[in-house]
Amino acid sequence: MSLAVLLTSLTTPALSVPVVSEATTTFMSTPTFVPPTVPHTNVTSHGPYTGPSPTTTGALTTDVLAPSIAALPPGPDAFKFNRTGKLNSPLAAPFTPSGGRDTNGSAPVYRPLSDFDYQSLALALYQEWIELDLFHWGLATFSVEDFEDAGLTAEDRYLLQFMAEQEVGHATLITNMLGPASAPRQCTYNYPVKTLHEYIDFSQKLTRFGEAGVYGFLEHLNAGDAGTLLLQSITTEARQQMIFRQFEGLFPMPEWFEVGIPQSWAWTLLAPYISSCPENQTRLVWQNFPALHILNQPNPFRVDGSDVWNETTGGYTNTASESDIDADADACYGKSNRGKVGVDCSPAITRNRSMPLSYPGRQVFLEWDKPGQPIGPNNSYVTSTMAKAPVFAAWVSQLNVTYTPLENITDNRAYTIQPNTSTFAGDPAVNGTIFLVLTDEDLYVTPYNLTMLNPHVYAVGMYQSG
Repeated sequence: MSLAVLLTSLTTPALSVPVVSEATTTFMSTPTFVPPTVPHTNVTSHGPYTGPSPTTTGALTTDVLAPSIAALPPGPDAFKFNRTGKLNSPLAAPFTPSGGRDTNGSAPVYRPLSDFDYQSLALALYQEWIELDLFHWGLATFSVEDFEDAGLTAEDRYLLQFMAEQEVGHATLITNMLGPASAPRQCTYNYPVKTLHEYIDFSQKLTRFGEAGVYGFLEHLNAGDAGTLLLQSITTEARQQMIFRQFEGLFPMPEWFEVGIPQSWAWTLLAPYISSCPENQTRLVWQNFPALHILNQPNPFRVDGSDVWNETTGGYTNTASESDIDADADACYGKSNRGKVGVDCSPAITRNRSMPLSYPGRQVFLEWDKPGQPIGPNNSYVTSTMAKAPVFAAWVSQLNVTYTPLENITDNRAYTIQPNTSTFAGDPAVNGTIFLVLTDEDLYVTPYNLTMLNPHVYAVGMYQSG
């Protein structure tokens, strides 16, 4: 090659030719140890409890130190920290500000450190067990045709199956933290539904009180390490609740903040749907309040969901019923309404109703049970209240507890008016699936001390505000 040709070849741009690279070597990865899951059954038996009378009744108890927890002012150091954005103390280590809980280098052990911890985690495990069964039960009970008629495909059914598999992991996690020898085991259950739509509505309500029940106690646990793991499971459950809202054709997340509720409210809402549990099952300390029935509970299956009367399947969750709905004329999921913006409530990523399920100023009619009724596993718990006769409705949603007076109280019936209140400007507080409880006093409480309201609670229910 001449010098001229060589220089030309070095200075003339060349067109690159794409080359597809194919793997010629498969790398094998040795699997690590896979921890086993807790023993479980996909679907247990179902129906109300029909066995013998329980030999043990009432919540787990021991010596009681006081009739209630006394209200106190903030602690002596509550306002001590200087909120300037400047550092107030030396760094504990490079890039590590002083303070925090369990930040001194001690190894976490992931186990309860108090009775409060154990009973709270045990309640969460009861919740995980029922969700595992509920999700499998829906797939086993309703046909492929039922799902497809409701607008739910094979991919949606697999999502429901995967959510059940998530519950296996959650139940295993909490069982291991409690100790397999004493952790609550899987029970048998009953569900207040007959159709697929009712099943979806019940599921979005059950996952709502399961999620809210954990938020209510999480930051009060002595065992912060156990709380961290539980947080990583309950945030999954929050996504499940949103998915059921999407299955139901509801706006997926109509609130700015997710509400937390006391353990006794969560147990009150959960226990009625547990029929029986194994012998020597770990019992819970939490209270079972009487049920609050919302006689004109908004019905998300109707085009005009607020124009209703007695359209629930009964029970604590006030689950929507579709038994009196004309699928063609009245149902927002009916074929005649498919594709109508603001009306159609068939499954979707999001829906926005032209006619709201509820609104400020709505008259809400209520009826409540008396205490003293057997309930829960083997009918071995008993509903109770420490409150006087109820005179207020407490609307518990997001960061707010808003009281409205009960009007025209007659025996165990009354009505109240849905309040016009906001968490912040632009965020109506009463929205989504919320909690409605009756009280004998309009006690001032906040999200962190909501349990202080328990001695004044007469009945507990759920309200489908949006």
